[in-house]
Amino acid sequence: MALKRVLLTGGGGFIGSNILESFLKERYSFISPSRRELDLSDTSQVDAFFKANPVDLVIHAAGKSPRRNAIDAAGVFYANTRQTFNLARHADDVERMIVLGSGAVYDGAHYAPRMQEDTFGAHMPADEYGFSKYVCERHLEASDNVVCLRLFGVFGKREDYAVRFISNLLCRCIFDLPLTVNQDRRFDYLYVDDLMPVLDFFLRERPMHRAYNVTPDETLSLLDLAGRIRRTSGSDLPIQVKTPGLGLEYSGDNTRLKNECPGFKPTGFDRSLKELHGWLLEQAPKINPQALCYDQ
Repeated sequence: MALKRVLLTGGGGFIGSNILESFLKERYSFISPSRRELDLSDTSQVDAFFKANPVDLVIHAAGKSPRRNAIDAAGVFYANTRQTFNLARHADDVERMIVLGSGAVYDGAHYAPRMQEDTFGAHMPADEYGFSKYVCERHLEASDNVVCLRLFGVFGKREDYAVRFISNLLCRCIFDLPLTVNQDRRFDYLYVDDLMPVLDFFLRERPMHRAYNVTPDETLSLLDLAGRIRRTSGSDLPIQVKTPGLGLEYSGDNTRLKNECPGFKPTGFDRSLKELHGWLLEQAPKINPQALCYDQ
């Protein structure tokens, strides 16, 4: 039996590249055009692509975020909404479309511990990135075969070690650099490998709901996480917290997902940190220590 064809957007990014080398590559035939090959913001290009390349399923992992070290951080709202809307125009042409969303849709000014999916819409995000994701989800509500997976923190191989908290601190330990936390807060960090069984499930099964929080079972404070990172690396470097107090928690309730997706069994932090640390050690000759200077 021929493998189902999956259009994966953002295949060159952190999550997309992990998808392409996961066990999913044995179960599906991925088509992952580069930005140069397919400009998702160009409606005519997207229309032409679907006409010339029949696909069964879509995973939309592309997007623009206002990272501190981004070469071009402008136009976040335009890029995210236009790309998603262009794909959504073809939702009826495929069996299912999976859109990787964000916990930012709940609005940073009103976060509460373990946000539940049904609180979506109670508050509208004020920041451009969160608002772009919010508007995309509102638009996608009209499509019966689109499911939004709301990701909070995700970490793993190939994330941007210059600004991403976990890889940054692991790299700082490798290069014996100071460990800093701007402000402590409780946070949900999902190991990227744990996303793969979830994608596999929704590529195969019709969801009962339109949106799901994809979060681990354990929510950690950044200070606690920094301590675990230090232990994992065998370091004794001091941890400096720059701003006292505890910031708003950024976490989501994963009950809906766990009730429906039996294959979702989050990896424990100790194991995932050990695996990532080992991979970063192998990559150490390619890592630029000067790029680790961004405060976390």
